[in-house]
Amino acid sequence: MTPTPRPTIGRVEFIALMGMMFATIAFSIDAMLPALPQIADELTGGDAAQAALILTVFLMGMGLGTFFTGPLSDALGRKPVVYGGAALYIVSAAVGWYEDSFAMVLAARFFQGLGAAGPRVVALAIIRDLYAGRGMARIMSIVMMIFTLVPSVAPAIGALIMGLTGWRGIFGAFVVFSVISVGWLGLRLPETLPHANRRPLRLRLMRDAVVEMFRHPTVRLSIIVQTLIMAMLFSTLMLIQPIYTDVYGRGASFPFWFGLVALISGLASLTNALVVVRLGMRRLVTWALGTQIAFACVMLVMTRLNLSGEFYIFLIWQLSLFCTASFSVGNLNAIAMDPMGHIAGMAASVIGAFSTLAAAAIASPVALFYDGTALSLMIAVILFVSGGYALMLWMGRIENRD
Repeated sequence: MTPTPRPTIGRVEFIALMGMMFATIAFSIDAMLPALPQIADELTGGDAAQAALILTVFLMGMGLGTFFTGPLSDALGRKPVVYGGAALYIVSAAVGWYEDSFAMVLAARFFQGLGAAGPRVVALAIIRDLYAGRGMARIMSIVMMIFTLVPSVAPAIGALIMGLTGWRGIFGAFVVFSVISVGWLGLRLPETLPHANRRPLRLRLMRDAVVEMFRHPTVRLSIIVQTLIMAMLFSTLMLIQPIYTDVYGRGASFPFWFGLVALISGLASLTNALVVVRLGMRRLVTWALGTQIAFACVMLVMTRLNLSGEFYIFLIWQLSLFCTASFSVGNLNAIAMDPMGHIAGMAASVIGAFSTLAAAAIASPVALFYDGTALSLMIAVILFVSGGYALMLWMGRIENRD
């Protein structure tokens, strides 16, 4: 294989750029959260459940797009796929801003998710092009810290834009965000996949790559665990605003509290980056999931006691959920990508597509059981995290055996 050219930009700028590309997803989801009640009033006759489809269809489009962008980036190079995805994302955002039909807005969000898959998948492949092992895990941890900082400000930005232009103005912010991130990539980062290392876009090669990934026990387990963690996050995102509004009467201050929790949880990603080289990826994920099982069970018991100050107890638990993700998602990506450097784009696609689509399918029923309390979310978290913890213990036994 031809050696991959080293980036001509410094490591700090490289991490910031990758973080912004990853953050396309977070910004596209979290900036829409405060707009859901207004969208429901204007387009769905006040049906909040239908308005929440604004998030669901975006995730569906992203999950579908994720499967194709990796193989395309292996065949064509990393940067052309980012440019194509960004163009689709921007055009779809413009359609979402212009259309008055809820069905057309949903269609625009689906194609916006399809386009957003480009920066997300290719960023992961670029990191694997340039780094490996625990060094890659450290880079991923810092990138994930930036990724988690975006939700700390995205709802507030969305609320501010709504106050000035209405909810449609948020689509304009999506366009600006994408133009900045893709322009930065184009101007500052060289192509990281040399022509000699590219793989033709052939169905047989794609099939062989998928089979290779799922035959590798560590890769297979890490993808399944990441799916469960993503299901936990999606369930939280779908139910968090109704819980703030219906259970605790904090709907008006939701952007502030959500942002504060997301901001503090960024410290977990920083901590992970500092200790992952010494402690290892699998160990940190296992510890994070085991700790969350205890947190969720305690939360379940405490909410049954109707204690005063329950909102602040819930706030601490919400913080623990985000911290669990901070200690898990980046490390699980690194575990799965490390043996797959020769098919980094395809591997990034399979990991992203499977974890996103499966997690969305698993998490969607959780919203159906929402009964005006946080009970359905707590039970879902316990189930998802317990399953992930058991699989991480299994992964440890496989590593010890090998």
